Amino acid sequence: LQGIFVLGLPYALLHSGYSGLLLIVLAAALCCFTGKILIACLYEENEDGQLIRVRDTYEDIANACCKKLSPSLGGIVVNVTQVLELIMTCILYLVVSGNLLSHSFPHVPVTEKTWSVIAFVTLLPCIFIRTLKIVSKLSQLCSLVHFVIIFVVITYCLTQTHQWSWAKFRLSLEFEDFLISVGVIIFSYTSQIFLPTLEGNMKNPGEFRCMLNWTHFFACILKTTFALTAFLTWGEKTKEVVTDNLPSFLETLVNLCLLTKALLSYPLPFFAATEIVYSCISKDDHSNYRSPLLALTVRGSFLLLTLLMAMFTPHFALLMGLSGSATGAAMTFLLPSLFHLKLKWKKLSFLEKCADISVFILGFLCSLAGIVCSVKGLLEVFG
Repeated sequence: LQGIFVLGLPYALLHSGYSGLLLIVLAAALCCFTGKILIACLYEENEDGQLIRVRDTYEDIANACCKKLSPSLGGIVVNVTQVLELIMTCILYLVVSGNLLSHSFPHVPVTEKTWSVIAFVTLLPCIFIRTLKIVSKLSQLCSLVHFVIIFVVITYCLTQTHQWSWAKFRLSLEFEDFLISVGVIIFSYTSQIFLPTLEGNMKNPGEFRCMLNWTHFFACILKTTFALTAFLTWGEKTKEVVTDNLPSFLETLVNLCLLTKALLSYPLPFFAATEIVYSCISKDDHSNYRSPLLALTVRGSFLLLTLLMAMFTPHFALLMGLSGSATGAAMTFLLPSLFHLKLKWKKLSFLEKCADISVFILGFLCSLAGIVCSVKGLLEVFG
């Protein structure tokens, strides 16, 4: 919930104004809601009226919803969407790594794309990651680095309160820019693909709803505080990656910390994506699933794909907006509400049905509009 992509939130406020603050809060509430209904789909009542966990993954939920059409159709759709979202996340890490290196060493005659290649080289050992244990240790280091970065940026912004002005916020907005901001904000909250596994591994799953409430509440507070203080400090000069606005004596230090965080963050979505592919392959041919050659081929292909995409789309905010509008919106809003309606229709009250339908419609409209605007923005950049 507090990944490196919060760095795009001040830029989102630049294009969404006061409505952006409302969107950050609304996105937190909606993501918390869809997280709860997604987990509810894992359970069914037994003959005694007790809730029993009968499904383990997002894929299981999708298959249960589509079993009349095809036993595996839903799972295929979910797996493809998950892999796309995870790959997009990896691409974003490479894009932001190239951006950070470029701004950290402006006097070095190297292009941003070349810096992305250099960052990619340091990620080659990911090919040999075979267990989640290594990934979890890297993620712990990421969390420590992240909070140091946020603390430094907010502290600097607080020293500039004398130049803050609420007049920097827009009242009139460009509709297309606003929709791209919606995608950026949504993408900063996406975590649904990890929730079934997280809930299943909790010591006391009964505390999941409470945990979800508090984590989204604190995430919302931190995101709002960070985005607001940064935007009030730089206003119209706010850049796609907000750390580019810092003075030179802080920018290099913070950018190198961010680079470390980005590189340490990359293995988690990379590992998750390859594991989904492996699980799909193992259903058809278990012998190939353990093949070292196949493992290296799949991981190597994923690594190369993320590099090529990062080279061709080096625009952090637009790429983040596209990903948030497409796969992020689908996994966070569309599918959880649709699955909940399908599996729990007879047990839902009228208001609960209205809530699910409203989230689905809202998610669909935002997703469609955001995709169109983000693609248009990328085409204009390349044009």
